[in-house]
Amino acid sequence: MTTRDWIGLGASYAYASGLLVLAEVIRRWRGYPQDFTRKLVHIGAGMWVFGVLALFDTWFIGVIPFATFIGINYLLWRYRLLESMDAPDSSPGTVYFALSVTLLFLAFWRTGTPDDRGYLAAAGTMAMTWGDALAAIVGRRFGRRRYSVAGGTRTIEGSVAMFGASLVAMLLTIFLVPGSPLGPLTPPLGAGTALLAALAAALAATVAEALSPAGTDNLSVPLVAAAVVFGIVTAFG
Repeated sequence: MTTRDWIGLGASYAYASGLLVLAEVIRRWRGYPQDFTRKLVHIGAGMWVFGVLALFDTWFIGVIPFATFIGINYLLWRYRLLESMDAPDSSPGTVYFALSVTLLFLAFWRTGTPDDRGYLAAAGTMAMTWGDALAAIVGRRFGRRRYSVAGGTRTIEGSVAMFGASLVAMLLTIFLVPGSPLGPLTPPLGAGTALLAALAAALAATVAEALSPAGTDNLSVPLVAAAVVFGIVTAFG
């Protein structure tokens, strides 16, 4: 382990702990509902993948915080330790969140080598971070046109928000991370390939979100989105 790895571990746990504390403080101080503070943590945790890409020298050390929070999030959900995160009827979506990010970074992240495809893991995470979060927010607040798939109910407005947010977040990630300090050895992608990959992955993520039972979209959306980006980049990149 390098000094940067130790710094990365410390920063990751400090960031995650601070995010959970902040959400709980906001809930108690302002009285915001649990679904708002849960999405606040959802977005904040997802965006930390860029911090991980920036801080760690060793990829398998960088995966440790993600893997650790599979267990931590399970305990928080199982015993409802933080009301800002888990209501009595909450699904174990936070557990699936940590599991999916762990799997993506194990599959694609290889620091310091030409095989590094950490941007694929980040892109899949962005589909979940922004797409899934905005789908829920827009769907609850503005959703009027409802539809049902596989026993679940969604709204057209939420699905449109899912597609748009996933497209923008993934396109920026796919286009900007390769060749940058976050992925210095990864060959940059052309604008056409990046746009095609983001469009296809955003559509796939939207369908996955619509088809997934409650909470499991935190697992299906990022894995499907990253797989589609990988397929497009492999075929056309």
